[in-house]
Amino acid sequence: MTAAAVLLCTACFSGDRTGATNEDSPTPEPPPTSTYTPSHSVGGGPQAPDTDVPENPEWTPEAEEAAKEVAVNAMRDFARPEVEETQWANDFARWLTPDATVSYSSVDPANVPVTEVTGPATLEIDEANGFGVIATVPTDIGDYRVQLLRQGQDEPWKVNRLYPPEGAN
Repeated sequence: MTAAAVLLCTACFSGDRTGATNEDSPTPEPPPTSTYTPSHSVGGGPQAPDTDVPENPEWTPEAEEAAKEVAVNAMRDFARPEVEETQWANDFARWLTPDATVSYSSVDPANVPVTEVTGPATLEIDEANGFGVIATVPTDIGDYRVQLLRQGQDEPWKVNRLYPPEGAN
């Protein structure tokens, strides 16, 4: 911080001033160099060590089928408003990401408007993104859109969000 203040002050008060024409002015000295040293984490390592970023998973026929299957099965467990709340939550949670588990934990199944999956899922695949996909699952009240995520090629698909048909509660 001190080095930055010195640099700022040096820039404000050094050498030429607007309108000054004195040819005999001494050449200003270069500003001091910074003595900043990055801090380290416990154990002396850098705070942001090199991390391996997983490669973008490939879209294979198996990956597509697995995503469709998870979308339909999750919707079947979701579309059961008559099931006791704890049983409903436990059955549905197995398909969810951790964030979705938190988001859907307060849902009362009696308020779920859908009661039946009426057809197979279709996928909206973005070939550049093998980590996520939107599945469309037909139900008795219209098409639900299901956001699915996975963390790698051999990782399972998990539901992150359900989007009900327009006009559904």
